[in-house]
Amino acid sequence: MRKFILFQSVLFLLLLAQAGCSHLLPRGKSITESPFQNYSDAKTAFDQIEIGKTTVEDLEKLGFDVTSAPNLKLLNYLDIAATVQAIPNKDLDPGLQACLKARANCRAYLFEPKRTYTKRVGNFWLDIFNFKRKSHETGWRYKALIVFVNHHVAYKLSSGEPKIDQVNDQVNPLGPFQAPADMVTRAL
Repeated sequence: MRKFILFQSVLFLLLLAQAGCSHLLPRGKSITESPFQNYSDAKTAFDQIEIGKTTVEDLEKLGFDVTSAPNLKLLNYLDIAATVQAIPNKDLDPGLQACLKARANCRAYLFEPKRTYTKRVGNFWLDIFNFKRKSHETGWRYKALIVFVNHHVAYKLSSGEPKIDQVNDQVNPLGPFQAPADMVTRAL
């Protein structure tokens, strides 16, 4: 009888530890600071940009600040030319043609706001000993290319991922010995 009670107690503690340990797994988030809380906010602001009318000051009011936005890439006409070199000039959008003709008076901005969250899920013990790691990533990403000729927008293009929902599953049959085994394999 005592052995049975001891067995039940140990089993209960193991189950309790198993349930509670999953909260000890790492989690993180990656946020590029921007005024946009979600993908649709960024897209709505981008849709308000008018070719031939919107200025840099207008862009700032819409949330695309060219002076303080993080992860902002500044492009010149040579960067644009390198990007579109495979497209015949006659097939280019008129705004891009104007950019290439304007040379030094052409500049472009590539904005990349995002919010992603990563959470490790699964069995704590398999994860901590590197046998099986599973993570779940959620969030959104947006890209906006805005090309200026002189002081007005000449071209705009956007893309992105409105809803990221991705599970990464990594299995290491050797567990904590996987990394040394990989180093030996690479050395050969």
